[in-house]
Amino acid sequence: MTTAIDSAALYRLQTWLSPSFPIGAYTFSHGLEYAVEARWVSDVGSAQSWLESLLLHGTGQADLVLVAAGWRATTDESLHRALSVGVAMTASRELRLETTAQGDAFLHAVGNAWPCDALTSLRAFDGDKPYPVVVGAVAAAHGVPLDATLHAYAHAFLSNLVSALLRAIPLGQSDGQRLVADLEPVVDEAVQRATDTALQNVSASTPLSDIASMRHEKQYSRLFRS
Repeated sequence: MTTAIDSAALYRLQTWLSPSFPIGAYTFSHGLEYAVEARWVSDVGSAQSWLESLLLHGTGQADLVLVAAGWRATTDESLHRALSVGVAMTASRELRLETTAQGDAFLHAVGNAWPCDALTSLRAFDGDKPYPVVVGAVAAAHGVPLDATLHAYAHAFLSNLVSALLRAIPLGQSDGQRLVADLEPVVDEAVQRATDTALQNVSASTPLSDIASMRHEKQYSRLFRS
């Protein structure tokens, strides 16, 4: 069921998850740079399979569950638990850097332009702050509906990885847009799965992606931080 979103909430959501929002998302490839070098991802077909797996079974799906957990957190305890689980879900040093660097940058940027009560609890957490949980908590504090937040987050996750593929394979712009279009129903399914998944059941099962992120740490020539 889709919840109506007012113009102010939509404006903020579009701004926060825009590629131009200053969190440095473009510097991360989520292990894709190594996957391309290893020829695990080499064309549109293999790229689509890789991204679909991430969204339905891997870190993309886990991120969406964490967004929902951050959005639904009603106490400091529940929010801090979601933050701790989010950090624990990272399978490599670089994936941990990716989520925590973006979480900190998002918290800083939103705090400067859209201060809200949720920021106090987030800042009080004595540990790393994973990006999806921060996004969910801030969206809830600003009255952005959960389903809209999840769809926007999934689209941003997908778009950033497609952008990385355009630079790493490289793919053409038309191929990139075709990927985004073809994965639209996958995003819908991923959001529905995440909506129905409790935090204690969060999981990710894409070991090849995890291995790619680990091997990227020692990759000789790199464009990306992860």
